[in-house]
Amino acid sequence: MLAAAAFVLLMTPGLAFFYGGMVRAKNVLNMIMMSISAMGLITILWALYGFSVAFGEDKGNLIGDPTQYFGLAKVFGGEYLASTDPEAPAGIPLFGTIPLSVFVAFQLMFAIITVALISGAVADRIKFGSWLVFAGIWATVVYFPVAHWVFAFDGYTGEQGGWIANNLKAIDFAGGTAVHINAGAAGLVLAIVLGKRRGWPKTPFRPHNLPFVMLGAGLLWFGWYGFNAGSALGANGIAGATFLTTTIATAAAMLAWLLVEKIRDGKPTSLGAASGIVAGLVAITPSCSSVNTVGALVIGVVAGVLCALAVGLKFRFGFDDSLDVVGVHLVGGLVGTLLVGLVAAPEAPAAVSGLFYGGGLEQLKLQAVGAFAVLAYSVVATAIIAFAIKFTIGLRVSEEDEALGADESEHAESAYDFAAVGGTARTTVKEA
Repeated sequence: MLAAAAFVLLMTPGLAFFYGGMVRAKNVLNMIMMSISAMGLITILWALYGFSVAFGEDKGNLIGDPTQYFGLAKVFGGEYLASTDPEAPAGIPLFGTIPLSVFVAFQLMFAIITVALISGAVADRIKFGSWLVFAGIWATVVYFPVAHWVFAFDGYTGEQGGWIANNLKAIDFAGGTAVHINAGAAGLVLAIVLGKRRGWPKTPFRPHNLPFVMLGAGLLWFGWYGFNAGSALGANGIAGATFLTTTIATAAAMLAWLLVEKIRDGKPTSLGAASGIVAGLVAITPSCSSVNTVGALVIGVVAGVLCALAVGLKFRFGFDDSLDVVGVHLVGGLVGTLLVGLVAAPEAPAAVSGLFYGGGLEQLKLQAVGAFAVLAYSVVATAIIAFAIKFTIGLRVSEEDEALGADESEHAESAYDFAAVGGTARTTVKEA
């Protein structure tokens, strides 16, 4: 589980490369910084109160008790559960069969990357300071409560957990709702509130470094095994099954995206391959424990096709989602979450039958309620946060700074020193 947590943490630098390669050269450092800064900011908030809000005793079907694990006090002390013998050495607090401290670390990594995902929708034009303020408030108001709804099961860190996990019983094994639908909806709203990039959509915004994009996609695929298989919370058969379904769906989605490009545009692209990989990973995240091989293939193909088509919606509807967070994460998250209701197989670890396996429409209804409840909450809460920041400290950089590039205007740095590479400076050596 420690290795799985480290895998999930690696996904955020992977995302930074994935996003960083897709922007122009003058914005790459800023794009990477928005992901990397989330690693610092969300860690502190998680340690102070985030874990408690997400996994504390349920309060009103909304949040966990923020005081129960404030400062992670009961993770390092408090009631020890491993031993009842007063003569024995002190035990450790447990979450099921693993140390609670390991579970805290594992879930922290989910919080980090969920926030980082949103940044792709607002590339090139958001103030870095405003991004940090938004990220901190959004994690507090949106992610931590939604994680409580989806991931906090009764009887582990609290007697009563979240309503989606325990009352609704919708299946979201590793975060299709809490992570991808949540971040995708937030990205859509933030992009609309922030406004379009100067020149979009007439000006082409081509990726400046496709090898970065491919590297990022590879790191994301690698780290996603911690995300999905790690959510089994042990080296067991559930982890093995989710590892396989994750691989199958991702491969299918990549090929499906490339096929769409070939038919639509005449050429399959490396950017399409990378995007298809991420779309497949997103879609299989909620469903990896509930499908067999056929289900994984179906989810991968459907996600690859629909996400490849959905990335064009921003041009039709006029919202500037810079790096297709909506088309990949929102649409992919919805695909994976809803298809559980159709292709869930009784022999899979979740042991649920979808419509195609004789289970009727009941599970599909549960999946839809969970997915759209999270989507609606994220949209409303994100809009309030975004407008509050916009009309106080401001969200967007000035036109001059946007033209200069966020690397220079926000960080006083440049990713590439072209003068040094191609310059003509000469040095002379004074003869002795």
